[in-house]
Amino acid sequence: MLPTRQGSFRLFRFLSIDVHVHWSWFVIAAYQFLQRQHLYHDPLWSVAEYMALFGIVLMHEFGHALACRQTGGFANQIVLWPFGGVAYVSPPERPGAQLWSIAAGPLVNVVLMPVFVALYWWALQNGVAEARPDLHRFLEALLWINGILLVFNLLPVYPLDGGQILRSLLWFACGRGRSLQIAAIVGLVGGAGLTAYALFAGSIWMALLTLFLLANCWQGLKRSRQLIEIDRLRV
Repeated sequence: MLPTRQGSFRLFRFLSIDVHVHWSWFVIAAYQFLQRQHLYHDPLWSVAEYMALFGIVLMHEFGHALACRQTGGFANQIVLWPFGGVAYVSPPERPGAQLWSIAAGPLVNVVLMPVFVALYWWALQNGVAEARPDLHRFLEALLWINGILLVFNLLPVYPLDGGQILRSLLWFACGRGRSLQIAAIVGLVGGAGLTAYALFAGSIWMALLTLFLLANCWQGLKRSRQLIEIDRLRV
């Protein structure tokens, strides 16, 4: 259920990692521009805001990919699409390697947080809100974008980073198959709650995202049964 390169094109290659962008990313970019351009006096700041989102998501995904390589795993592709980004990582079949490969993504956002806080504090201390309101609003947006991405990704809903971190921690105690089963069940419950909230809030975009998460949880649950059976045969 994860996005593939189908419908995307290679944007560039860095550190032997191909970065692909799905064509629909630009549709969403245009939509976001129209939705948020009224927040700035100069609409080019709205473009800069979306490019900043692009950059933060990309750094997050590179965190996954480079951490995976540190564990001896394989990672050479990142796909950016409307629901975010996906780094295709294949760490060794060890819970520690899996945990580091996944946790490194949110850690990038943790490192960025004090940088954005410092920039916003500087703006407050130097009267930027009055002198250059667009710059002030942009710095505020950076802080919120990074914070929201960090918090949302850490929700224990598979396949979000939080759900995969939960699975990796459980792996130490109950094995790869059972850990995935538990994480998928927790994700189904959490995803159902997010879907209910999306419907209550009337957010079609969030509803689509939660349906995607639920579909991946279901696929993870089915995969866990296969892994449990494989592990049972190995005993």
